[in-house]
Amino acid sequence: MVNGEKIFKIGLGYDIHPFSEGRKLILGGIEIPYKKGLKGHSDGDVLIHAIMDALLGALGLPDIGFFFPNNNEKYKNIESSVLLKEVLKMVKEENFKIENIDAVIIAEEPKILPYRERIISNLSYHLSISQENISIKATTNEGIGFIGKKEGIAVLAVALLSKEKKYEG
Repeated sequence: MVNGEKIFKIGLGYDIHPFSEGRKLILGGIEIPYKKGLKGHSDGDVLIHAIMDALLGALGLPDIGFFFPNNNEKYKNIESSVLLKEVLKMVKEENFKIENIDAVIIAEEPKILPYRERIISNLSYHLSISQENISIKATTNEGIGFIGKKEGIAVLAVALLSKEKKYEG
């Protein structure tokens, strides 16, 4: 019997990638016009990677490197949205639903604001949740460190999951 109570779980994800010549810049599954892309075994989409780690963390599972190792040729240059689909299967197998996603993109360049709505729309589609339940923010590192020197991008993401609490009786 279900009495309407919910179980909530929260997960935190983080990813960082350096810029690389000759690659497309993909964030949230959207190509962003920029002179460099992000280095990575897959497409280097730090936003989706951080979201995936947040979802896995909420489930109490290991990180994406455990499930999609960077030494497996199967994942070479794969679109991160394909990997996200696999993580969503894990969420559904545990009978959880995504309540919301909150992420911060940390980059000096490029400016994220012009692409924010497209990113949210694309993530909404891939996560099967309302756009109102996705928050994407961007900030700089104020010229400090690796990111401040325009050498890469980092993302922090939080995911809140819920499921109905079941009682026997």
